[in-house]
Amino acid sequence: MTTALGKYVGTAVAMAGSGLGLIAVWTGSALAPAGWGTAQLGLLALVVFLAGCALALLSWHFQRQRGQANRYLEVLARLTPQDLFSDSPAVVLPELPPKHPQAAAIARVKEALSAHLRRIQELEHARAALEVRCRRAVAQAEQIKAIFSYLAEPILAVDDYNELLLANRSAEELFGFDSAKVEDRALARVVQCQPLVDLLAGTASRKTPGSRTEELEITDAQGRRRWYRATAVKLAAGEGAEHRCGCASQGAVVVLRDIADHKAFQKRNAEFVSAVSHEMKTPLAGIKAYVELLADGEAEDRATQEEFLQLISGQADRLQRLVENLLNIARIEAGVVNVNKQPRSLNEILEEALRLVRPSAEAKNIQLVAELSPMYLAVLADRDMLLQAALNLLSNAVKYTPEGGKVILRSQTDGEHVRFEVQDTGVGLSQEDCQRVFEKFYRVKKDRDMAPGTGLGLPLAKHIVEDVHGGTITVESKLGEGSTFAVILPRAGQSL
Repeated sequence: MTTALGKYVGTAVAMAGSGLGLIAVWTGSALAPAGWGTAQLGLLALVVFLAGCALALLSWHFQRQRGQANRYLEVLARLTPQDLFSDSPAVVLPELPPKHPQAAAIARVKEALSAHLRRIQELEHARAALEVRCRRAVAQAEQIKAIFSYLAEPILAVDDYNELLLANRSAEELFGFDSAKVEDRALARVVQCQPLVDLLAGTASRKTPGSRTEELEITDAQGRRRWYRATAVKLAAGEGAEHRCGCASQGAVVVLRDIADHKAFQKRNAEFVSAVSHEMKTPLAGIKAYVELLADGEAEDRATQEEFLQLISGQADRLQRLVENLLNIARIEAGVVNVNKQPRSLNEILEEALRLVRPSAEAKNIQLVAELSPMYLAVLADRDMLLQAALNLLSNAVKYTPEGGKVILRSQTDGEHVRFEVQDTGVGLSQEDCQRVFEKFYRVKKDRDMAPGTGLGLPLAKHIVEDVHGGTITVESKLGEGSTFAVILPRAGQSL
């Protein structure tokens, strides 16, 4: 609007000047003062005409400069940051004369616009970087959420009001709830385990960061009781969720580690120590008693002294066998036993075992029957250790077979394996006994009076067969009918 108004004013001034000149020429003396001649009037008209022309020229010059400035500003307004800072822009600014009256102001506008565009460009770069970081943070959060959800250990987190913040899938399955559907998030209502609630509440209320660990017996959603080691850690400010007021929350997180196997191992160790103590106490008590009798002179004659000494020797031998069996089992379990495996004939080892056990079988009038395969059964075995396992099985069969019974030792091929069995017509085992007969120091209660023993012979045979030779040992039995112990070993060409 200002440009159009200036254009109209300049045109009007030029027309007015031209009009005055023409009027002065044509009217002459009518407009001149009295006494002016024609020359004076002509000169006046020329001056007025020239003034009008000068005004018109000046107006045109101003209009041209204004047009240049307008075109420059219009193009400048269309520029993008790429056009402004590129060496080969798509839009080129028009030329502006250096002496243009608005050149300095336009230059300042261009500098200000350039600064703003540069700032905008920097902000665009920063925004793009933030978007990348946000996408990366979202991806990491999703990964952490997935990992947290599928961790095997149950994990719970509470705020400083002891309300549930987070729970992974394992914790939900353990306590039987769905954290997405829980309305009352008080931990005492969600988790039915008061010691765990107290542990988290105590940890969250602590003034200083730290952790607490307790062993808890927890009943799961199915009613099963299991032992867990609960480690609770206080959350520092800003690590928890936000309260309703918007302030950063503090709280605690607990990780539950299943230690049922550890507890069972502790129980087995306690039972093992108790059984070892009991087994050692019996021969030691016998040795001590007979030594005291000898020291007190109770055995005056030579025959009684020899009897007492034989009893002491027998108890010492029993104690020695117990210690040797324990050491053998411990070495095998620890993997430090010296194993010398070579290709052997299984039948030769079994025949040697039969020869060694035959005297005790004949003493009870038990018939020993060998049904060994006529084929050569090759095994990669430690001869002494495999002989010990076969001896333990045969001795066990003879011990728990009544007089006049039968014990059968047979061998045969079984595909890529070889197999030998010890079958007896003894007292037999119940289903519970079959499951526990290979446990250390386990002895069937009803059969303890039939023969002395430590309860280590069958466990030692199992370790030799399975841990040393990579085979398997099983038992099938019926009460009152007898038992069959079967050993399956890899053939020499199939051994690992």
